[in-house]
Amino acid sequence: MIYYFTGFISIDCGITENMTYTDKTTELNYVSESGFIENNIGERHTISLEYHFNTLDQQFSTLRSFPQGDKNCYTLRPGDGKGNKYLIRARFLYGNYDGRMTLPVFDLYLGANKWSSVKFDNANISLTKEIIHIPSSDYIFVCVVNTGHGTPFISALELRPLKNSTYTSATAAVLYRRLDVGSTSNISVRYKDDVYDRIWQPFNFPERKVLSTPLTIDSSSNIYQPPSSVMSTAMSPAKVSNPMFAFHMKPDDPTAEYYVYMHFAELEKLKANESREFFIYENLELWNVDNQPFSPQYLSTTTLFNVALAPISGDQIDYTLFKTTASTHQPTLNAFEVYIVQNFSQPQTHEQDVGAMLNIKSMYGVQKNWQGDPCSPKSYTWEGLNCSFNGQDPVRIISLDLSSSGLEGEIASYISNLTMIQSIDLSNNSLSGSVPEFLSRLPFLKVLDMRGNNLTGSVPSELIEKSKSGSLLLSVSDNPDLCSSLSCRKKNKKYIVPIIASVATLFVLLLAFFIIWKVIKGRKRGT
Repeated sequence: MIYYFTGFISIDCGITENMTYTDKTTELNYVSESGFIENNIGERHTISLEYHFNTLDQQFSTLRSFPQGDKNCYTLRPGDGKGNKYLIRARFLYGNYDGRMTLPVFDLYLGANKWSSVKFDNANISLTKEIIHIPSSDYIFVCVVNTGHGTPFISALELRPLKNSTYTSATAAVLYRRLDVGSTSNISVRYKDDVYDRIWQPFNFPERKVLSTPLTIDSSSNIYQPPSSVMSTAMSPAKVSNPMFAFHMKPDDPTAEYYVYMHFAELEKLKANESREFFIYENLELWNVDNQPFSPQYLSTTTLFNVALAPISGDQIDYTLFKTTASTHQPTLNAFEVYIVQNFSQPQTHEQDVGAMLNIKSMYGVQKNWQGDPCSPKSYTWEGLNCSFNGQDPVRIISLDLSSSGLEGEIASYISNLTMIQSIDLSNNSLSGSVPEFLSRLPFLKVLDMRGNNLTGSVPSELIEKSKSGSLLLSVSDNPDLCSSLSCRKKNKKYIVPIIASVATLFVLLLAFFIIWKVIKGRKRGT
């Protein structure tokens, strides 16, 4: 069963089933994987003792590894549902949990699309992968995929709702950098300081000076709401005579597209005859709104990004904050974030088909490696399914083969939601009950195999007629108590009329007897 969760979803992978706890640093409530992944999938492990540092986040102490299956997935169903923006974070620490001291390499998928590769530099260095995502379905599948270079695993999985007006409108954007510029503590900042639980890494530019204030920085009117503890520090050029603050990025992939967000707040109380204003250049092109110089507001956060929100690419991306001739103070920078546009071009399985298959899986307890998106990507289509791919349109399930799968009980009504299905094979199971009428209403059904079950009653006349016309290949043999001809229904109808007539006659006789009894009883009272 997959559960809905409102607000934050925080999963500590590898802890005991149904266990929950409150993290001592963030005070967030973490839960086990129950309800997000099948309990018989993967193995729970604890990292080796020598990697249990006092400063280690509790979520890194345990993990779940997946030695079996090529793709293993967590299913998230946030309460806000599809079309909303979420920050999704997967965290990993190898910690020599298996005693082999062999760092694995594997892939991380979000639904049908590759999110990232997971590669470790050291057994005691953790990895955090973050993505901003707008799902087109209520189901969010986070999957680890075996690439043949070691066993995939995961330490923690977190989902945080964001305001839809924040950041890019792209379907997916991977975090590249999120930096707390001028940090004086050398400690990362997250919830409760950050309302979205973003993780801000401390960062100091070389040859810059740090500005700071003990006062609170107001971000209430800023949709990005960077935390006050991040905004209360900044950096500026070390030399007073230096009019510019410059830095650059050297992307690993020069074709990647980057969104950059800079957060500013004035930390110094400037006098009436003082000012801090500057222009911002991106690769020597002016970045400022309306080509006007920018002045940070005192103790208040302002976030800037390129006006058209057009992403930037290149071998090197240069940023220069250059003070105006009228400015008495140098440029400053408090924090900035960089995201890489992710091309999620792989189409997903239609949401209705996904829901149907998850319900069928749950109802029958299907013992197959059915993980994540049922059809996409093509190389990981669920066993027993055939799917129809039509460009960017949602993928539809057209064939379902559950033959010899140990199914028991009635034929699942969820099959009726597979409205594009062409072939259904339920043969050689222990299915019981009647053949449901909804099967005759599946508009594209051409093959229906129900042989070798314990079905009873009679096959719906519409299915029989379709079979006779040749539009449906119907197989129902080896169901001893199932009648597959129209004569069954005619025979039943033939007996209905006599039965009704007999019941009616008996009712009339009983009514007459009652009337006679009342009359006789009345006469006795009269005498």
